[in-house]
Amino acid sequence: MPQFADGHGRGITWRHLLDQTSQGEGELWGKPTAVDAQSTREGTESAGGPPGEGWAYNDVRVNLAALALTVLFRRPLPDVLRSRITEPLGASSSWSWHGYAGSVVDVGGRRLPVVSGGAHGGGGLWTSALDLARIGQLCLRGGRWGEGRVVSRRWVDELWTPCRVKPNYGLSWWLNDDRTVWPQAPASGRCARGNGGSHLLWIGPARDLVISSRWGTDVEALLAAVSRAVEPGPAAG
Repeated sequence: MPQFADGHGRGITWRHLLDQTSQGEGELWGKPTAVDAQSTREGTESAGGPPGEGWAYNDVRVNLAALALTVLFRRPLPDVLRSRITEPLGASSSWSWHGYAGSVVDVGGRRLPVVSGGAHGGGGLWTSALDLARIGQLCLRGGRWGEGRVVSRRWVDELWTPCRVKPNYGLSWWLNDDRTVWPQAPASGRCARGNGGSHLLWIGPARDLVISSRWGTDVEALLAAVSRAVEPGPAAG
């Protein structure tokens, strides 16, 4: 892939892509990295530095991860998600995952659609709160579903491993161990957020708890209220 052909690109790993530390610059699907205002919001961006030395929440870089995964699997990512995750979980068939107009890649002579990692520009994953909660329950149970295993325990543990330059972030999940993400919510919680924070998937291992919320106006208050109502107990295995 040309994005990984130069000196900077050759140093980018999968962890850099998923931790938002690739420090990649340029344009993908007509969108330059500079157009994403979130790039410098956290103040840890060091533009032009080596991969792994700066963090920035940037949709264009997440889209690059989606492109690389499509090339790796040699099939559209919605097909992978369906066969590997949603069907084993018994999820509905109503979810959909969209890319942009023109976001396609040629792989072995086949033109494959490439979905976007973020919802800016009309793409993104559209799914119900219940199906999202199923994914949260899968992570809470360490990758197990019922009597079977859907993903490895090691992979789930990697999700909760803090990024070296952004300790409250790990492989595209927010980590609330030091309560810097949501001060009122319990420590040790993990969450995925979307649509500017109004969509939430919260996993609370200490309370064996999953919360899936859509279009919330004050998700931190929701987390605090539910957590107060649920006593801490043995962590899920």
